[in-house]
Amino acid sequence: MPLIWIFFLILLFPFFIFSFFVHATTFSFAKLGLSPQMAVFVFSLSLIGSVINIPISRKKIIVHEEERYFSPFLFYYPPRVQEQVIAVNVGGAVVPVILSLYLLPRTPLLPTIIATIIVTIVAKALAKPVPGVGITLPAFIPPLVAAASAILLSYHNAAPVAYISGVLGTLIGADLLNIPHFKDLHSYAISIGGAGIFDGIFLVGVVAALLA
Repeated sequence: MPLIWIFFLILLFPFFIFSFFVHATTFSFAKLGLSPQMAVFVFSLSLIGSVINIPISRKKIIVHEEERYFSPFLFYYPPRVQEQVIAVNVGGAVVPVILSLYLLPRTPLLPTIIATIIVTIVAKALAKPVPGVGITLPAFIPPLVAAASAILLSYHNAAPVAYISGVLGTLIGADLLNIPHFKDLHSYAISIGGAGIFDGIFLVGVVAALLA
């Protein structure tokens, strides 16, 4: 094969990967009961919404200055008051929650509640507040736990149970139950369902489709 073709294929490789990811994800949403057009719309909205955050809370935080210097006298810089904004990510929280509510009426309630509790416990145990970064969580764990719980609790409805429990359990366990720790993150903007959590939420849909 001529060298130019190898170079051309290398350039196109990221496009092929992205195209495969798009088709796999839209197929996943379609297997959950959405029409192909709606599946593409939900995927696009999730992707675009990942960079959109809706502020829901603002509170003052005190930032202590550690700097000091010596002169004829000893001076300490007084603590500064800053504002911390808590927001909700559209792609990682709003869209998945709306889709979960859409699926809920046609999904067995008790297995969904139990699976959600299981995912919540696991997500809370694994989520780590990282100062300056936010809440981090291994992306593949919530989808796999949701899938295993759904298969054991409701084999014939595993896909929607896995999706709902994966979404709600991750958001509750990783983000909502860690709200008391937000003040310790030393970050002026914190997004529920945003960085560190979005990947796990997004993969929930893909894993749920595999169960379908």
